[in-house]
Amino acid sequence: MLIRGAQAEEAAQLSALALRSKGYWGYDEAFLDACRQELTLHPEELAPKRTVVAERDGSILGFATLEGDPPEGALGMLFVAPDAIGQGVGRRLYEHALAAARELGFVRLTIDADPNAEAFYRAMGAEFVGTTPSESIPGRVLPQLAVTL
Repeated sequence: MLIRGAQAEEAAQLSALALRSKGYWGYDEAFLDACRQELTLHPEELAPKRTVVAERDGSILGFATLEGDPPEGALGMLFVAPDAIGQGVGRRLYEHALAAARELGFVRLTIDADPNAEAFYRAMGAEFVGTTPSESIPGRVLPQLAVTL
């Protein structure tokens, strides 16, 4: 598996992957439609968000974004294609993002997690620090986690 920088022309493909990945958890179409704008990446955003993709044999298996400026930032997005979940793609992307964050001088990253992904981030060493409102669904709150680097 190769982890590399995302290309601007991959923005639509990554946005579609994010929606498919979110749908893995059984959310209905109305919920996914409400999340569409938040999960849409635009070509000009990929570089500033330090977007990387995990790729195998030319297929994109997942992607992650590292957002903000040191010393504190966020693991903004981490999504894995549904057919690649459970194959270590998320772990590799997470570890890559943390290593990149350390190199850039970050000392702490927050993660606004989907409730279904909270256990993954906790298993990876992130700690629950509170909740944060969803940007897509009014009244919904998400677990907020943090990792100290």
